[in-house]
Amino acid sequence: MSFDVFFQKIKTYAELSPQAETAWAALLRENNYNKGDYFIAEGQTPKKVAFVVSGLMYQYYAAENGDMVIKYFFPENRIAGSITATLTQSPSNFTIKALEDTAVLEYNFIEFKKLVSIYPDIAAFYIRYMEQHWIIEKEPYEVSLRYESAKANYDNFLRKYPGLVKRLKKQHIAAYLGITPTQLSRIFFANK
Repeated sequence: MSFDVFFQKIKTYAELSPQAETAWAALLRENNYNKGDYFIAEGQTPKKVAFVVSGLMYQYYAAENGDMVIKYFFPENRIAGSITATLTQSPSNFTIKALEDTAVLEYNFIEFKKLVSIYPDIAAFYIRYMEQHWIIEKEPYEVSLRYESAKANYDNFLRKYPGLVKRLKKQHIAAYLGITPTQLSRIFFANK
């Protein structure tokens, strides 16, 4: 597996020096997850994150009543991880599981953080990545789930994950939107 697709994505956030790219490449490990395999299980203290080369993963929380709440989908070119648990080195409240056979490039997050302190260009990537995905994208999403209609949230989902609808079951989309599959079916029929 080539690292080219990984570094092409990384460079959309920050340009890396050859030295920084070589140091980061040394951390990358190829791995494959079959559909249904766990990348991180709830209660596990995660040590690594994964860049999805091909396939699809999702992050979810299983409530005590059996309901599933999907927090995030990780299609190609996304970095999958239970970041809060990884940063705090504490057990994850979430599970990350493969929805399809998935090929990834994994790296140890603690070793990556060492590179952040050594290479200013990797630090620039890290800052821009966190700003984009933990502030710019997350804030409107949190507000929309509370105050927008299910239809508006579905439309937002289609914009955020174009083409993903065909790869997901209705139950996964409904769990992401915080609605029932029946409510989602009504939205599908209204869109036709």
